[in-house]
Amino acid sequence: MLTTEENERLTRVGPGTPMGNLLRRYWLPIAVAADVGARPVARRLLGEDLIVFRTGQGKVGIVDRQCKHRRADLLVGVCEDEGIRCGYHGWMFAVDGRCVEQPAEPRLNSRVQIKSYPAQELGGLVWAYMGPQPAPLLPRFDLFVWDDALRDIGECVLDFNWLQAMENSVDPHHVEWLHGRFMNVHNALEAKGAEPVQVLAKRHLKVGFDRFEYGIIKRRVLEGQSEEDEDWKVGHPLVFPIILRVGGGGMDQFQIRVPIDDTHTWHIWYTAYRPGIPFARQATIPKYEVPLFDAAGNRNVDFVDGQDIAAWAGQGTIADRSQETLGASDVGVVLLRRMLQEQLARVEQGLDPLGTVRDESANACITLPMEQNKYGSGARFRDELFAHQAVRYSPIRHEVQALFSQAESSAAPPAAEA
Repeated sequence: MLTTEENERLTRVGPGTPMGNLLRRYWLPIAVAADVGARPVARRLLGEDLIVFRTGQGKVGIVDRQCKHRRADLLVGVCEDEGIRCGYHGWMFAVDGRCVEQPAEPRLNSRVQIKSYPAQELGGLVWAYMGPQPAPLLPRFDLFVWDDALRDIGECVLDFNWLQAMENSVDPHHVEWLHGRFMNVHNALEAKGAEPVQVLAKRHLKVGFDRFEYGIIKRRVLEGQSEEDEDWKVGHPLVFPIILRVGGGGMDQFQIRVPIDDTHTWHIWYTAYRPGIPFARQATIPKYEVPLFDAAGNRNVDFVDGQDIAAWAGQGTIADRSQETLGASDVGVVLLRRMLQEQLARVEQGLDPLGTVRDESANACITLPMEQNKYGSGARFRDELFAHQAVRYSPIRHEVQALFSQAESSAAPPAAEA
């Protein structure tokens, strides 16, 4: 368990907090790029209220939500070629925060500057860097840059602290209970006597966690497996500080847990589908909402990600880790906390934290380790995801399933003649 002071240190993300300082050393998603168009959008990130806008010249800017003149809300603003113009008195701010126009003033006060942060677009997301200069490179992880993938973006806002979601990512034993035993009992009750499909019920025989240059590699051996299987031999990564990668069989996903503030988290399901055959290129990446509650207002627990979210929410707005009783099975959670504490110390020493990218030559496409043959069949794994996980709500799921079916049909050997 952690002391109350240690828990505060790992969970609070506002300006000037230790974890806030660490998270500000990474590029973080702030908006879906398709949402940033003719009108500015309001976003809250690491406890700061910001505006994301696109100029008439296509540049993306991130600035303080309040105008420097009379503190009007820049959400009531106009995107123009040179920046965003406050709707109240017309002061205009460039993407770097400089005030470039002050109508009704006899001369421009060139010292007026609004808070701004560097912004970049990658993979259909807008990213913000809120830390000290010089900024590191925005890591070009594989899912964001593949040129042979269809993509979609699921999202929701969680009403609790970001760390609860990340700790779940290094807690493999919950899978056989929350997504196995609980899901199967829940399905049986809902089926009202019909025989439900049994899912994710295999017991973990062994789990392992290894550090690597971008975070932690998770490994497991399930019943019927050995250390020669990909679940152990390859594993999949938690990418510091806020990304879990999962997938296989041509479907790969980043689950990104963006701290809005201490008690709210923007959860993103960023999925890349690689059917291996030609397809119509996407003009924009479609977005969809993942529902957290059912029609009766109860937590939606009939799919894997909904079960996770219900469990995290049950830990409290900010989990009180001083009241835990940890066991040997929590080795991954302990490692994550230890590594976060190590990175806090590095930042306090003025050093770059884990996963910082500054070498342009190594940043064309960062390929992360990932199993590809889960359950022994890519088709079976994809069916599992579309039936039981957040991608069931994707607007392109039927299109994607048809492409994979077409690819597998074309790859199948011809039937023998009679």
